[in-house]
Amino acid sequence: MSGLKKLTYLANLPCYKQVDIEEDPTKVAELSNSRDQFGLFSKEFLRRHGLHLMGTAVCWFVLDIAFYSQNLFQKDIFSAVGWLPKANTMSALEEVFKIARAQSLVALCGTIPGYWFTVAFIDIIGRFVIQLMGFFMMTVFMLGLAIPYHHWTTKGNHIGFVVMYAFTFFFANFGPNSTTFIVPAEIFPARLRSTCHGISSATGKVGSIVGSFGFLYAAQSSDPAQTDPGYPTGIDVRNTLFVLAGCNLIGLIFTFFVPEAPKGKSLEEAYGENEEEAAEAESSYNHAEPV
Repeated sequence: MSGLKKLTYLANLPCYKQVDIEEDPTKVAELSNSRDQFGLFSKEFLRRHGLHLMGTAVCWFVLDIAFYSQNLFQKDIFSAVGWLPKANTMSALEEVFKIARAQSLVALCGTIPGYWFTVAFIDIIGRFVIQLMGFFMMTVFMLGLAIPYHHWTTKGNHIGFVVMYAFTFFFANFGPNSTTFIVPAEIFPARLRSTCHGISSATGKVGSIVGSFGFLYAAQSSDPAQTDPGYPTGIDVRNTLFVLAGCNLIGLIFTFFVPEAPKGKSLEEAYGENEEEAAEAESSYNHAEPV
């Protein structure tokens, strides 16, 4: 580019000057005194969203107790009902193959389809209905496994147990295992959304720890002669399934504290919050305009 062309190019660039816009005292006072500008640890947040946060946190907590227990200890449950042989009767390679085959069948028939059903229907029937239905069906199928537990352990009935067990995973993913992650990111004020989601998620991880370690000990036989070496007696697999059903029932109850996320509008629009106006007012005090 020649020197003349460079000068022509620079001359055509837009110039800006700084313009100070006088603030509107009435508008500033209105925004400063607005009750919409509440913090996380304020009475206003507790009044508006306290139950919502409790609902999302408790639902995530009890879900992870049940979901992690079922996931991590599938092999123990399948061995208890006789679908898989006891570990001490198989070689290491045979054990890995049979466990992987069993878990893959459950995932392909229950877990993965549940996610796709959520993707297809979440904006049609809503988060609240999906979560409520998921917890309800998980409770029903868990009770269906626990109440006639001795029937399922009879030879020839193992397939029925596995089918119902896969349905609990289907309705976990076509239910709270999807919505507990989505809802906290949608129902809280924008400036507090990530914090509330983090609180709910952290509570869920506590539930996963409880489920992982709790099931390990609770599922041990009540007969000292049948417990795994190094473990105290537990309450048996059947009673543990009752406990997991109770966790799902608690999740169902606390779902009623979680509001349906507004469709097609932000929470600020749905509840009359003016955070965007406040941000606009702050940015209007000092800006540049072309000259």
